[in-house]
Amino acid sequence: MEWFLVSPVTVAVLFIVAVAAAFIDSIAGGGGLLTVPALLAAGLSPAQALATNKLQSVGGSFSATLYFIRRGAINIAEQRLNIAMTFLGAMCGAILIQHMQPNLLRQILPAFLIGIGLWFLFMPKLGENDRAARLGGLPYALIGGGCVGFYDGFLGPGAGSFYALAFVVLAGFNLAKATAHAKLLNFTSNFAGLVFFMFGGKVLWGLGLVMLLGAFCGARLGARLVLSRGQKLIRPMVVIVSMTMSLKLLWDSHGQAIITLLSH
Repeated sequence: MEWFLVSPVTVAVLFIVAVAAAFIDSIAGGGGLLTVPALLAAGLSPAQALATNKLQSVGGSFSATLYFIRRGAINIAEQRLNIAMTFLGAMCGAILIQHMQPNLLRQILPAFLIGIGLWFLFMPKLGENDRAARLGGLPYALIGGGCVGFYDGFLGPGAGSFYALAFVVLAGFNLAKATAHAKLLNFTSNFAGLVFFMFGGKVLWGLGLVMLLGAFCGARLGARLVLSRGQKLIRPMVVIVSMTMSLKLLWDSHGQAIITLLSH
């Protein structure tokens, strides 16, 4: 079993990357934009990078979730059905991605993320206060938990934003409350994906645990700001992260074509 595969200096750099990524992720999602490219740049294979990233992501999402629970922002008993559907969806997504290429989803995902960013940018009252829920119980658990969980297990970028948006639009939560509950479901889907990767033997445990510690610290700092600064902090962060993720995904898919076009 491999534990590190990288130099001590690289481990230290990845620890710092994990702190920064988890800080961002606990507020607006998108931390994987930093950690996955960093792991690939360190020389890990794509499978090792994704598996090790799941381990450190569990640390960050657990830290934020634990903080929100202790501060009374989350009632676990009320989220049991959502947790169950999220776990099931994430496991199904993680299994399915092993048998197909997610190219179509990669092509359309930037449009969804741009839509989220624009929605929060041009609707300043969105998530300002609690509103009447449009869905609850099993219907919400299947959509806001199961469907987003499936996406997180299948591909992943922006899952935290999708969880939060579902809580705001469908469950009627204010933005701070939605962000807190999004971390609970994000932890659930991260854990489900990690279980699958553990069986595949691709996790670099030493490196992953060091990054998990960094993610735990970064997420705690971010979670504190969510409850103290609320919507004033979350809204611009969601817009920035959504747009950044969109540009990153577009570049990954069409970067060479863009370079070729600009060179003519």
